[in-house]
Amino acid sequence: MQTPENHKQQVRKFYEVLWDAHDKQAIPEVLHEDFIFRGSLGQEKTGHAGFGEYVDMVHLALGEYTCIIEELVAEGDKVFAKMSFTGIHRNDFMGYVPTGKRLTWHGCALFTFRGSKIAETWVLGDLKTLENQLAQNLQ
Repeated sequence: MQTPENHKQQVRKFYEVLWDAHDKQAIPEVLHEDFIFRGSLGQEKTGHAGFGEYVDMVHLALGEYTCIIEELVAEGDKVFAKMSFTGIHRNDFMGYVPTGKRLTWHGCALFTFRGSKIAETWVLGDLKTLENQLAQNLQ
């Protein structure tokens, strides 16, 4: 039986392995085959391949990309994560040319599980702060 603590561990793996380590080989261990991802940047991806493309896009734009879990709350088949995100702006991102500067912003995500795997993730990031940094770094 899956417990809230098991679900929290999968969310940690989602960030530490899939995002921070950029290890897409672990996607089948963490994500349900019908996984749905809606990211802060307004894109919705379905399935393992779609999510892998999104991860690649973010890593291409932001070097040393890291997700910092500040808090996890689990109840039933859901986990809520309060986060910070950071990376070095090294390629076009959100319509901005590379600045070479570190960007940092906050966000949160709601995860829904099917069995032991993440079936859906909805991310909301502070894009206003992120865009302000991008615009300021161009000056």
